[in-house]
Amino acid sequence: MAKKTEQKKSSPSLSTLRPPRGSRKKKVRVGRGIGSKLGKTSGSGNKGQKSRRGYSRRRGFEGGQMPLHRRIPKRGFHNPFGSSFAVINVEELGVFPAGETVTPDLLRAHGFVRTTEQVKVLGDGDLKVKLIVHAHAFSASAKEKITKAGGSFEVLA
Repeated sequence: MAKKTEQKKSSPSLSTLRPPRGSRKKKVRVGRGIGSKLGKTSGSGNKGQKSRRGYSRRRGFEGGQMPLHRRIPKRGFHNPFGSSFAVINVEELGVFPAGETVTPDLLRAHGFVRTTEQVKVLGDGDLKVKLIVHAHAFSASAKEKITKAGGSFEVLA
């Protein structure tokens, strides 16, 4: 009997590298004759909008039915350039000690303002403590009450 010669598995070199089997797949070429199963209509079926070249249904298209965004009633006005403020009344500033500099960050730390919006001070209530108040906006009555209590206010940019 002849001896079986064992072949050593050599380490792969650059000339023998191949991608794993099944990882590379050829794309289907449609419209290449009747023998290819995808000739003539190229898998698009017969006639109709969806069989035409370049067809793409627009977003929200419901087959000719009135689309949802046009069925829902439109109400009101939304100002794209409008700004909203987190409001705080002068009366609520009375909890701070006299001479304190009240800033939006301090108000957030104490839980008076919960959002990162700009802060506006309104003039509801009375202020009996002298404070230095920094905010993005003040109402006329708030300015009056802060200065009447001996404090000052500064409008932030």
